[in-house]
Amino acid sequence: MHVSRAPVRISHIAQIIEDAFGDLGALQAGHQGPLAEAVHEALAGLDAGTLRAAEKIDGEWQVNRWLINALMVAAHIGEYELVEGGPGGSYWWDKEPPKFRNWGEAEFRAAGFRALPHAVVRHSAFIGRNVVLMPCFVSWGARVDEGTMIDSWATVGSCAQIGRNVHVSAGATIGGVIEPAQVRPVIIEDECFIGARCSVVEGVIVGEGSVLAAGTALSGSTKIVDRTTGEIHQGEVPPYSVVVPGSLPSGPMPDGSPGPFLHCAVIIKRVDARTREKARVNDLFRV
Repeated sequence: MHVSRAPVRISHIAQIIEDAFGDLGALQAGHQGPLAEAVHEALAGLDAGTLRAAEKIDGEWQVNRWLINALMVAAHIGEYELVEGGPGGSYWWDKEPPKFRNWGEAEFRAAGFRALPHAVVRHSAFIGRNVVLMPCFVSWGARVDEGTMIDSWATVGSCAQIGRNVHVSAGATIGGVIEPAQVRPVIIEDECFIGARCSVVEGVIVGEGSVLAAGTALSGSTKIVDRTTGEIHQGEVPPYSVVVPGSLPSGPMPDGSPGPFLHCAVIIKRVDARTREKARVNDLFRV
């Protein structure tokens, strides 16, 4: 019986990376050999979408921590280089090349997504077919799946996982996992709508089909109050929730006067047909 060697190979490079991550102080820029090869292979897998920083297995999100650590190791052994494409013929100065370096028409047609001027994607970020990238920034290790739009001046942080047919609206911030270090990347599941100027950080999971109203800010400690049931969630938005910014009263001040209201988010209802129509992905951009 034929047995694939791929899991053995993955286990091998993961161990090399984990050993190096355990002693980052010993690493130097320009490091070569098996470690550099392992990091290159890990980042290439993220870039191609064959590897991912987090994945849903049996209904639960699991983090592939070694891949996040691979980025940290890459930052220590990488060497700075000039990156073309800056305004007015200028350059950037980075340790990782852009995803589209040396791409021509054939590569873009094969990839099957749309990238408008000033869309910046770092190498090791995966972009699925029929994605639309407006002028935006997608950091390394991130995944943007099929049919999603990343709108103008939105940011997708390192290792963030954006599902299928999601709309990340203008100016929204999807936080990264490296700075500051987080246990889990931000995860936006399929069919979600993230409104303009939203901020989702600190490993929050936004459940499938949910809608975040413009300006909603979610961190790992944000209380997410279900107005119908009174239930309070933290770190995860239940599927098909419509969420708006809100506030909760705090305790009294030392002198007994009322304390300030504190930020929270409020689930005002579940997604219905009217909400879905207003928030649906615009297929006209995917022709």
